Amino acid sequence: MRAVRYHEYGDVETLVIEQAPDPHPGPGEIRIRVAAASVNPVDWKVRSGAVRDLLPVDLPAIPGRDAVGVVDEIGADVRGVSAGDRVFGLGGVTGATAELAVLSAWAHAPTTWSDEQAAAAGLASVTALGGLRALGPLRGRTLLIEGAAGGVGSAAVELAIAHGATVIGTASERNHTFLTSLGATPTTYGPDLAHRLAPLAPTGIDLALDTAASGSLPDLIALVGDDPTRVATVADHATAQRLGAHLANAENDPTLLAEAAELGRQGRYTPRVERTYRLDEVREAHAYGERGRTRGKVVVRV
Repeated sequence: MRAVRYHEYGDVETLVIEQAPDPHPGPGEIRIRVAAASVNPVDWKVRSGAVRDLLPVDLPAIPGRDAVGVVDEIGADVRGVSAGDRVFGLGGVTGATAELAVLSAWAHAPTTWSDEQAAAAGLASVTALGGLRALGPLRGRTLLIEGAAGGVGSAAVELAIAHGATVIGTASERNHTFLTSLGATPTTYGPDLAHRLAPLAPTGIDLALDTAASGSLPDLIALVGDDPTRVATVADHATAQRLGAHLANAENDPTLLAEAAELGRQGRYTPRVERTYRLDEVREAHAYGERGRTRGKVVVRV
């Protein structure tokens, strides 16, 4: 199969397109013929070697954690899916940006989603839903999402609204129209956030979700009444442990993928894609995502 690979840790110049051995699913896994894969922060953190102590990989490695495609091989003990089904989901830390990829968690992709949208849904939706679940019931609550315009943040906005929350999201001013289109009330991030929130949430902020790791967790805890159990983060692990806030890790959970897919079928969640690249533009895709100013997700068509 053709695949994107890197043979050593480093920058985007280490990415090459070449022939690689076909993967095969083990028990509880499936293989898909990939239509598109998304680009996530974990991809360049792993590729650069920045997290090699925490997430070591065997080299050469194929970047990418989530993808969409058509099932073409099914492992033992798998039920509820057949060859030819269009699914989206998650594999290991690496392996998705290739013609063939093995998934360990998946759901049937809604017909309402394009391949690009379905590729963008896997990691973003399980990360967002994991963070939201940690906060408990959302209906009737006012939720502040820090970093609401990014891939996980924009998913969290729509998913929280679908669960009955009133959402205020922080983002740069260029993304405020985008947040409004998702159903959130936008504001800027940074100092004096409490002052800006006062007219937007006159009865106060009930819950907060951090997707940005911008160092704002202490401020978010203060905003919800100095109660760290009303704040969750998917990004700032060290501070969450120190302050007692909820820490939500992305998990290969098929129930979360199925929930996202069902909301997609209902038209209540549409994964947001900012840019799509061809496979031979994978270096540009990684470089753009690594700059950290994305509105939604970056996707590579395979």
